[in-house]
Formats: sequence, C-alpha cells, structure tokens
Amino acid sequence: MPATRPSDAGPAGKAALRAEAQARRRAFHAAEGTSAAAALADAELPFLKGGEVVAGYHPIGSELDVLPLMLRLARRGHVLALPVVIKRGAPLTFRRWRPEDALGEGWQGIGEPTEAAPAVRPDVLLVPLLLVDRAGYRLGYGAGYYDISLAGLRAEGPVTAVGIAYAAQVVEVLPHEPHDEPLDWLLTEAGAVPIAEPRRLA
Repeated sequence: MPATRPSDAGPAGKAALRAEAQARRRAFHAAEGTSAAAALADAELPFLKGGEVVAGYHPIGSELDVLPLMLRLARRGHVLALPVVIKRGAPLTFRRWRPEDALGEGWQGIGEPTEAAPAVRPDVLLVPLLLVDRAGYRLGYGAGYYDISLAGLRAEGPVTAVGIAYAAQVVEVLPHEPHDEPLDWLLTEAGAVPIAEPRRLA
C-alpha cells in the first residue's frame, strides 16, 4: 500500500483506507497468521520490566492473535486484562482475565470478562489496528474506543500503548486528527520497535 498523507483525511478517505486495509490484513492473516502469532509469543519485549498489568484483546477476524503472547505473560506472573465495551463513546473498562476464565459475549460478539472479574488499570495496553504509521498513529475501526481510553489513562498516569500488527500493516504516513492518540511501541512478527516522540514527528 502506498504511503498516505494527512490531507487524505475525511470520512470517504478513511472508509476507503479501512476497506483496503481489511483486505490486505485478511490476505496476510491467511498466509502467515499462525507463524506471526508464534513469533509474537517468542519476541523480546523491552517495554516490559516486570510486574506490569497488561491489557490485551480477544482477537476477531484477521486480527493478529495475541493470546499465545498473553499465555506467556501469565506464566511470567503478569496480571492480564481484557477490554469491555460499556457503551459507544465511552472509555473501555479493563477487567482482569486469567487463561482459565470463561468469557462472556460482548460488543459485536467479542469475548470479554464477565462482571465478576475485577476492574484493573493497565500499565501496558496491546492495541489491535488496521494500519499504523511510523509516527505511531493507527487506523482503527472508527469507533474511537482506544483513543478515548488512552486519553483517559494518560491523564491519570503513565501507560504504554503497544500496537499489534503484521509488518505489512505499517505505512509511512496516515491521516490523523487532534484527538487521535499515538502509540508508544509497535510489536510485529519482526519484533518490537519504539516510536520516537510520535507527537513531534506527526
């Protein structure tokens, strides 16, 4: 996919980008999904120092599967969490999740912890995406849940946002708006890469 430009922003432009990105990700997921998930589970994770609460996600469709990575983190003693959608336009709630816990069915049928699981504040957030640029801006599904949630978490204190993507999902520049929250790291099947001062580079 060629590099896009901030001037391409707008509902029609983003809709076209999302459709193209979905097709691109589906093709790569079909060919490399299993090996990429294994590579993530074995990757060096320099953004973790030990003891962090890590919020992942329950993968849907062609999203890169982070569950093998989360199982590894559970064995290392990390507290894990999954996001829960409360309502459209509201921040995500993060509830503790253990590999043996049953999941309920949440927004759009996505598996999420039940109300019996305690809410936790993540130190590290693993973020799914359709595309991401080298300044850390991501193209998501358009609902804005992660931008709203990251803004709230960052207002409270430190949090590390890690975009989870196939290397083929990385582009040079994406359209973004003032409310878009940049990522701090990218984690692909090729390894973890820090984003250097994403706000300044945008």
